[in-house]
Amino acid sequence: MRAAMVTGFDRPLEVRRVPLPEPGPGQVRVRIEASGLCHTDIHAARGDWPVRPQPPFIPGHEGVGIVEKAGAGVTRPAVGDRVAIPWLERACGACEYCVTGWETICARQLDTGYAVDGGHAEFAVAGAGYVVGVPEGLDPAEAAPLTCAGVTGYRAVKAGGVGPGARVAVFGIDGPGHLALQYAGILGGECVAVDVTEERLVMAKRLGAAHVVNAAEIDPISAIGALGGADVAVVLAPGPRVVEQAHASLRRGGRLVLASPLRDDGMPVFQEVLKDVRVIGSIVGTRADLTEVFRLHAAGRTRVRYETRRLDDINGSIEDMLAGRVPASLVLLP
Repeated sequence: MRAAMVTGFDRPLEVRRVPLPEPGPGQVRVRIEASGLCHTDIHAARGDWPVRPQPPFIPGHEGVGIVEKAGAGVTRPAVGDRVAIPWLERACGACEYCVTGWETICARQLDTGYAVDGGHAEFAVAGAGYVVGVPEGLDPAEAAPLTCAGVTGYRAVKAGGVGPGARVAVFGIDGPGHLALQYAGILGGECVAVDVTEERLVMAKRLGAAHVVNAAEIDPISAIGALGGADVAVVLAPGPRVVEQAHASLRRGGRLVLASPLRDDGMPVFQEVLKDVRVIGSIVGTRADLTEVFRLHAAGRTRVRYETRRLDDINGSIEDMLAGRVPASLVLLP
């Protein structure tokens, strides 16, 4: 099969032929129809984070396709089912986090496209218990971004406790951000979209944002403050300055949700205490969250903005993402 391989952190990815993977016990092999390109794939390919994957490996954790073969002991999904392969390839299933619905923070988890080969390929193997069924009639290319970008934004909005009338500032209107904006609106939030790209802010208005702030031209702290401050600020664009702006935009008693990993920097602890601000980390989402994301989309409650590219163009696609030339999500087709 053909796959995009990371052979070294200082090299472009190589699209090459590799052996077809065989599913082991408790696994399924999926024929990939579409695979979303996430910023995490770029961090993985460049070894940006403290815990590095080990080259060579295949990135990608927004894979959608058809189950082609099942390993020993698998009763579902069935061969022929369309499934999504999310970030969490498997967890231990027995720790206190797994048994209470927090499998995404299991200490023994393995992650797709990081610890195990992912979906930027023609086929991928995944844990049968952790793939999620895709609603009938949903285009695979549309479902792919929901598998990580969607569920990340959804979980972040839930973690922030967004409710009717809450003013929600979303920092970074890219793949996760344009979906988080919609989830906040579904929960009754008054949404403020913050980005540095005018095209994305126009998109945000069309998706229901009550206010937009171009942070390249206007100080978002002042702009959001003029509205009365944010009850919840969701950070989906990595960078210390963005975190500072989001934190400072909060009202007293506000909640800052960090859903995009970045390097550790000092937080304004004095202001946190003075304003009784809560800082919340949010990592991707569970199988239950993804099921809810798919149901909302199948019901017509959300829209996914995406472009498609061929797998062979993965390096050019990465450069376009880094340069901000992709309005929202980007999906690779084998």
